[in-house]
Amino acid sequence: MSSSKHSSELRRLALSVLQPGFVGTEAPDWILRDIGDGLASVVLFSRNIVSTEQVARLTAQLRAENPDLIVAIDEEAGDVTRIESATGSSRPGNFALGTVDDAELTEAVAADLGRQLRTAGVSLDYAPSADVNSNPDNPIIGVRSFGSDPDVVARHTAAWVRGLQSSGVAACAKHFPGHGDVAVDSHHDLPSYPAGRDEIAAQALPPFRAAVAAGVRAVMSGHLLVPAYDPGLPATLSRAILHGLLREELGFDGLVVSDAIEMGAVTRRHGIDGATVKAVAAGVDAVCVGGESAEEATVALLAKALTAAVTGGELPEERLAEAAGRVREFARWSAGLRAAGSAGEPAGDGIGHVAARRAVRLTGAARAALPLTAAPHVVELAPVTNMAIGKETPWGVAEPLRERLPGTTSVRVRGQELEEGTVALESCALAPAAGRPLVIVARDAARHAWMSRAVTGLTAARPDAIVVEMGLPGTTPAAAAQVFTHGASAASGVAAAEVLTDGSAG
Repeated sequence: MSSSKHSSELRRLALSVLQPGFVGTEAPDWILRDIGDGLASVVLFSRNIVSTEQVARLTAQLRAENPDLIVAIDEEAGDVTRIESATGSSRPGNFALGTVDDAELTEAVAADLGRQLRTAGVSLDYAPSADVNSNPDNPIIGVRSFGSDPDVVARHTAAWVRGLQSSGVAACAKHFPGHGDVAVDSHHDLPSYPAGRDEIAAQALPPFRAAVAAGVRAVMSGHLLVPAYDPGLPATLSRAILHGLLREELGFDGLVVSDAIEMGAVTRRHGIDGATVKAVAAGVDAVCVGGESAEEATVALLAKALTAAVTGGELPEERLAEAAGRVREFARWSAGLRAAGSAGEPAGDGIGHVAARRAVRLTGAARAALPLTAAPHVVELAPVTNMAIGKETPWGVAEPLRERLPGTTSVRVRGQELEEGTVALESCALAPAAGRPLVIVARDAARHAWMSRAVTGLTAARPDAIVVEMGLPGTTPAAAAQVFTHGASAASGVAAAEVLTDGSAG
């Protein structure tokens, strides 16, 4: 083979193992050109989405270049939503489903989501999160997990995989080998999971084993250091973890996808190009990129890095060819799954609403204080969310309450405003609530000291206030009237508003 022909073949192989994002609600010319040159996957984010119908036109435009193109999306439902980023998810997230603990309900919610994604032309969903949220200080997982019990998480991970795939969309269990017991956000730096192998086997691995048994054909690696298996390299770059643990011990023979390769946990030490080469060499078959680095130049850089690594001896050509082969095999399988998936429109807010309502829990004090009969003042305490959660995605209880109790007023308060003194709770929260009910909405108060202080101060001033916690339940004053939604999706906000106005919960 001539050197030019070989370099052209290498570039096709390199392109085929990338899963890039792009900007715009129509396919840019460079993406269409790269698909023609061998690109086998793309990933959609909220910036690509206006409506299901528009996404269907976009995916049809992309597949005109390659009918088996893998179109991926990072859609977990709940707090992390792309397909409904403008409105908030009409389905609750994993923690709410794990709280209800009805595997049939979880399967039905995932099947409903799958029908919407399939209608839009999506073939791979980077979900579910199979992480066991065993560390309550975890800044990145939290309500994205089905819970802190490995058995519960395993049961619902399997149900979610079955439900989604019954509708014709491939699931992807993440973030292997488990991102639940860390205290650092991998978007910014490298977290460590210091447990021993026996603890990892008992705590983190059961949901991934359950996903494999349920027929999952894609697993996403996590950017976290697991010293029990590899003291030097994060899971995404570790052959010991991706090959030794995932393939040999768990028996997984499907597609290994990396978490977004531009994340700080891997790029701060290796650069985006170096991390890509090391990931493929370690056993990653498809490199997800473009949540942030969504330019043509990034794809060109990574394809060039992979081809140079082969010619320079850093990456065996056989490993690149093996990865490309797994991508082709997955593309054929997912196209068949899409064709065979159950028809029908998603139930919209039907099953999602049922699930969100069933996940709401009340304390005895809240049961005694409800229902609200007068329009309240609502104080929403807003944390800085991690990068997985779209900043544009609406959340809260004030809007759905306003629809049910006209005259409801509200204010959203951020920790920085309280710390800087630009906002005072006395004037924005207590004064407007004089003579009216006060509803305080928190989101992971136990993880944010300023929020916990605000809740404590407000309930001391107004012992009759009702606290709605939309994150992980924590410790708030025992006597306070509390409502727990176990997630901050739009569906959960509506469910909370309903409970506040009718006094009953699931």
